[in-house]
Amino acid sequence: MNGVGGGYPSDLADEQWALVEPLLPPARVGPKGGRREKHPRRRIVDAIFYMVRTGCAWRQLPKDFPPWPTVYWYFTWWHDDGTVERIHDALRGRIREADDRGVEPSTGLIDSQSVRTADTVPAATRGFDADKKVKGRKRFIVTDTLGLLLAVHVVAASIQDRDGAKRPLLWTHLDHPGVRKVWADQGFAGRLVDWAATILGRELEIVRKSPGQRGFQVQPKRWAVERTFSWLTAHRRLARDYETSPAHSETMIRWAMIGVMVRRLTRGRPAARQGLRPLPQAAD
Repeated sequence: MNGVGGGYPSDLADEQWALVEPLLPPARVGPKGGRREKHPRRRIVDAIFYMVRTGCAWRQLPKDFPPWPTVYWYFTWWHDDGTVERIHDALRGRIREADDRGVEPSTGLIDSQSVRTADTVPAATRGFDADKKVKGRKRFIVTDTLGLLLAVHVVAASIQDRDGAKRPLLWTHLDHPGVRKVWADQGFAGRLVDWAATILGRELEIVRKSPGQRGFQVQPKRWAVERTFSWLTAHRRLARDYETSPAHSETMIRWAMIGVMVRRLTRGRPAARQGLRPLPQAAD
């Protein structure tokens, strides 16, 4: 193997890496600034994207990436210091500007998704969703009308929508005060609507099904958040929840959205990647 990179489909192209690199914290360069970094940041980021996209375990990362404990250390470091959120939010702002929108939205959409968990997930963070018949965790997301993530919260699947939605709605209120209205489906109806109006001073508008509707139909005010869940579950690591910590599950979701956004920002440009895996050499 050469040291240039694996050339995997999940690797960032040059123009995509140029969007992410300036948003990472400064590299450690020596004794006073911490131990000098041994592995290129780009390969660390590519390894995280590989895992999110393919769903492999940390220990099963291909050997041409940095060692998995190193990649996991960076994953937790950038989770703990808020780097992942900063990268995510900066890219979301760029997409909104490119779409001739203000950086901050005025309307949001909320929805939930129950997913099964791996056996390694602690039982204390799992539950049973009696409605969806799913044993695992439930993801609550708030998006803008483009389907870009504003807030995410992961809880046990046994938590009711009207209870689990309070925290992401609160975070949206604090981080995006311009959002005055949030659209939701009928599962969020009831006392949550009053809570949003009284505590947050925001309107939670329930989008109800048309009279006589049977089966699934796209709701004009709801399709964007439903599409976001489709984007997320296209990443195999998110098709099931493998993380021991719900907070790490939230970070995995943000990494997936970072990948979605860098592809969207560079759509239509020729992709230049950092290298391809060398072909096997014939025996002498």
